Formats: sequence, C-alpha cells, structure tokens
Amino acid sequence: MNIGKTGNIIVISAPSGAGKSSICGAVVSLDKTAVYSISYTTRKPRQGEKNGREYFFTDDKKFKKMIRTKAFAEWAKVHDNYYGTPKSFLDKTLKSGKNVILDIDVQGGLKIKKSYPDACMIFIMTRNLRVLKERLSARNSDSKEIINIRMKNAEKELSFLNKYGYLVINDDLQEAIKSVQTIIKSLEYKIQRNRKYF
Repeated sequence: MNIGKTGNIIVISAPSGAGKSSICGAVVSLDKTAVYSISYTTRKPRQGEKNGREYFFTDDKKFKKMIRTKAFAEWAKVHDNYYGTPKSFLDKTLKSGKNVILDIDVQGGLKIKKSYPDACMIFIMTRNLRVLKERLSARNSDSKEIINIRMKNAEKELSFLNKYGYLVINDDLQEAIKSVQTIIKSLEYKIQRNRKYF
C-alpha cells in the first residue's frame, strides 16, 4: 500500500458453512496491511480471550450509552448479548493506512456500507445451496432443525447479493483466499484513490 493512503473497509459476508471465517483468517494472516475489526460486546470473555484482542468487553450500561452517542458504525443484539463495530477503531485503523476486514452478516454489512459508502463488499458462497447443505451436514455439529434454519437464512442472505460488489465462489479454499486477496489488492488502483496524482 502506498504511504500516505488511507486503508479500506472490506466487508465479507456469507451464509453459515460457506467458509467465510477460514477465508478471513487466512487473508489477515497473509496480509500485513489487513487487520480484523474488533467489536464491542456485552458477553463475558471466554477462556483464553483477551480484552482488546478478540473483543472489547463491556457491560450493558456502557454499550447502551455508546448507542445513544452514535459510537457504533453498526450494532445488533444476538442471543441476549450486544455486539457493535466502533467507529473510532475503524477510523483510526483506516487513517493508519491498514485495511479493516469485517467478518459480518448481511444486515451488519449493509449498515457499514451506509456509514462508509466506499466499503468493499464481498460475498462468499458455495457453488449452490445443495453444496452448502452438504457442508453443513458434514460438520456434524448441528441438528437437522438447525441446518434447516441455516438454509432458510442462506436464502434470505442471497436475496441481498445485488448490494455486494463481488461474489467469490468457494469451491476450493486456497483459490477463494487468492480471489479475496486479488479483490483487496485491486482497491489500490481505484481512480478515486489516485486522483491526487493527476
């Protein structure tokens, strides 16, 4: 990345089972200019988690105050706990020239796009829904009922595909990682980022 340039926000969304977390993890580990977005949460830290690394851990009172002061680019309540992406972290990281990777659901992704219109929106998917269901079943971690719920959610998420700029089909994990890396690399050459030279 050229010195003096701001970073990019990279939103990566996918249905459960499409390989989003594996791809995001690989991209961050392979690219020194990429960092994970760190969210605030009101849930308790799990064993091994460190404040400021996996999450910024806080309580309901502080989180609700941050909602009122519009400190979040997006937030949601999931399973009785709040999760939110802090604007301050995004802005500071972008200013440092690093790319921020957000491993986030479609609703959260669209909220980020509203706050940051230049965000790069990438959707990860399997070749089709049948393959997605096969992968979910192969994990042996969910009941048939849970898999059916995840499949219904996947169909809903796919209806937002036109809101995304890029679609990466994860047939082969290494190829999908390379595809995401290529998309991120291409952002350096966008006209909007290079206007000052002409």
